[in-house]
Amino acid sequence: MPEVKVPELAESITEGTIAEWLKQVGDSVDKGEAIVELETDKVNVEVVSEEAGVLQELLADEGDTVEVGQAIAVVGEGSGNNTSESSTKQEDTKATDNSNKEQQSSESSESSESTGSKSEASSQDNGQRVNATPSARKYAREKGIDLSEVSPSSNDVVRKSHVDQSQKQSNTQQSQPAAKEETKKPAQQNPSKPVIREKMSRRKKTAAKKLLEVSNNTAMLTTFNEIDMTNVMDLRKRKKEQFIKDHDGTKLGFMSFFTKAAVAALKKYPEVNAEIDGDDMITKQYYDIGVAVSTEDGLLVPFVRDCDKKNFAEIEDEIGNLAKKARDKKLGLDDMVNGSFTITNGGIFGSMMSTPIINGSQAAILGMHSIITRPIAIDADTIENRPMMYIALSYDHRIIDGKEAVGFLKTIKELIENPEDLLLES
Repeated sequence: MPEVKVPELAESITEGTIAEWLKQVGDSVDKGEAIVELETDKVNVEVVSEEAGVLQELLADEGDTVEVGQAIAVVGEGSGNNTSESSTKQEDTKATDNSNKEQQSSESSESSESTGSKSEASSQDNGQRVNATPSARKYAREKGIDLSEVSPSSNDVVRKSHVDQSQKQSNTQQSQPAAKEETKKPAQQNPSKPVIREKMSRRKKTAAKKLLEVSNNTAMLTTFNEIDMTNVMDLRKRKKEQFIKDHDGTKLGFMSFFTKAAVAALKKYPEVNAEIDGDDMITKQYYDIGVAVSTEDGLLVPFVRDCDKKNFAEIEDEIGNLAKKARDKKLGLDDMVNGSFTITNGGIFGSMMSTPIINGSQAAILGMHSIITRPIAIDADTIENRPMMYIALSYDHRIIDGKEAVGFLKTIKELIENPEDLLLES
């Protein structure tokens, strides 16, 4: 029968996690129809069936880690159910029939075999059917384990891992005397203090690993500057309504100003647009700027391509589209790879100052922060309240010297404080 296999995802991605089965055993499947959602290090990907037919078997459970090329389902010929509910009923009926057959045959078999099948059958006869995946149910029957005695870790769904854990606990209890077992139980620390223990998502684990790698494998420093936002805020205020009319409702935000300023600064200081590859330094001649987006699953960094060739409206549109795709979990792998520089805006959360961590193999990252009205000395005799923003550049000192880092931030500052120059630069 045709197998559904994990497809090639991206050069740097070799495995993923089963996030959700979109089809269940017994459901009809069309050619090219998505049957499972796969969570990778970067984005969620829907895996489609290359054949039409009926989903015969699931070879992996939700939460399992699977590798590229691994078979995860079997599609056979025929017509099946149209909904997961009907497939579930079919599975229930099939499982009950199999249990009854096992119970009948077990009367003439060895007592050790009859124990497992009878215990499962009795729990089903009492109307207390355990909520378990098909593979876990089959696995428990093979092991002779009563599913009603297996405790799931979350969502009340029993999986194969829970069956294994239950068997290990049972074997431990049988092999050790009760007295010794009591003495070997680890003491709970602060039993009166409530805690929640849960497994980290693949994306969060990957982010944690990569952030640690960046910290360990780069000579990362951060330098700061501050920007008087008065002129750019006045320009936005004056051009706001006309910009919306001229560009079909697109709003003029701060990100397009900082993106265009970053492109100009990268052209002036090309080392900031570089990365190290072994003994080589690669200086990028393109300007794909990553914009950090906060989602329920954590921070994602999609890239706005060819920012040097886009105008303000095109950049604002692209940022808005990528942010929406990120929050709707619709980002593709192409949106997430091969960027040259990243901008992150902690100011939207109220951050006044921070030291952002470099994104992947890039050489630097620009951090924006809250705009706060502060008293500023205009000259020796004048102090005025001005809307001020701190900016930060975290950079890899192996590639970028302090002089270039300071010059880069100074260029950003000068262009934002004189937005007409930025428009001419663009």
